[in-house]
Amino acid sequence: MLNDVLQRNRDWSAKRQAQEPGYFTRLAALQAPEFFWIGCSDSRVPANVVAGLDPGEVFVHRNVANIVHSSDMNLLSALEFAVEVLAVREIIVCGHYGCGGVKAATEGLPQGLTDHWLEPIRRLARAYAVDLGREPDMEGRRDRLAEFNVVEGVRRVGETPILQRAWARGANCRVHGLIYGLKDGLLRDLDCSIGPGHFNEEVAQ
Repeated sequence: MLNDVLQRNRDWSAKRQAQEPGYFTRLAALQAPEFFWIGCSDSRVPANVVAGLDPGEVFVHRNVANIVHSSDMNLLSALEFAVEVLAVREIIVCGHYGCGGVKAATEGLPQGLTDHWLEPIRRLARAYAVDLGREPDMEGRRDRLAEFNVVEGVRRVGETPILQRAWARGANCRVHGLIYGLKDGLLRDLDCSIGPGHFNEEVAQ
């Protein structure tokens, strides 16, 4: 299996070089992505592939069910690097329909360490129980919950001191929520984008 992966890598590298001579030299010289992607670890949802982006165009963090935990130092470190060092302008929280993490959070079965990780999704399920109850079946409820999880993730990213500091100094950085359909390969905008001044506007309302 490993030899197969290595051979595929050699084939890919040779093909890329033939298509665009100097590609790897150019890529190695600078990392300047426009996007920071917070996505699910699901192997069917690779960020640059589903977004149609090349390597170097998107800086990526992935975890089970694309959850934004305020205590996740891995995510926060990547976010800080993206905002402070790479100066990304667009942050995307992307979930997907048919998410195994969302499914696990709604099954009520013991999952070990995953139980702690998925607790924010269970809290969302309780908070939006009425909305979820309007869906006709369990698949629909889980997909709707996956959407709520993305919207919550966008808000939690915006609440981090990292984004608050960036916005305070005038950085025009925005956070968006997308969801990906495994059945059709399409990304959908959940219309929950936030940017500088968003929380001030909420207070004013």
